Amino acid sequence: MDASFAAALRDSYDALASEHADVVASDLDDRPLDRALFAAFAELVRAGGNDLVADVGCGPGRVTILLSELGLDAFGIDVSPGMLALARRTHPHLRFEEGSMLAMDLPDAALGGLLAYYSIIHIPWDQRPQLFAEFHRVLAPGGVLMLAFQIGTEHNHRTEFLSTPISITWYRQQPTDLATLLQAAGFTPWTTTIREPQDTETTPHGYLIARKPI
Repeated sequence: MDASFAAALRDSYDALASEHADVVASDLDDRPLDRALFAAFAELVRAGGNDLVADVGCGPGRVTILLSELGLDAFGIDVSPGMLALARRTHPHLRFEEGSMLAMDLPDAALGGLLAYYSIIHIPWDQRPQLFAEFHRVLAPGGVLMLAFQIGTEHNHRTEFLSTPISITWYRQQPTDLATLLQAAGFTPWTTTIREPQDTETTPHGYLIARKPI
């Protein structure tokens, strides 16, 4: 990822963690499908015998804690020191590390599972092969990958959130494109789920679970 782009993303999420902690750290009680898919993900991970799971792009840790409550040895990785500080204050018993999902400070085949919950949306489309190669590297044989994303073909740039200046670019994803890229990276797609827009949402949401072959 371009250094200036990465710095802008980091600084933007630092600002959101500082100014809008109550918003970014809200729970997922209103997302029953997401929680059900987390449970399926956790069951698949446990069946593989390695409970160590990374929540990449973890933000304030609102999903990391859910994975931990499902019996996984979950920890978070994020580029934003501000988000990590918020996560550590909120969930002091969990581990949170600063790092990039494009180059994680993890040994090969270390993880039983990896969750990217609306975090690949900040990776430029042309860098997804590099990203999925890194996910494949850190997952053990039989490891499970879960992605969540908004569905579409466009990308956009946001400069403000609740009057806070930010600089965040996001990229929509097509489930078929992701499945093809994951297969090219060595994964076997397991399931794809599509949820239609709810309330104020404008796009469908996608969830894709894949496995690294044994």
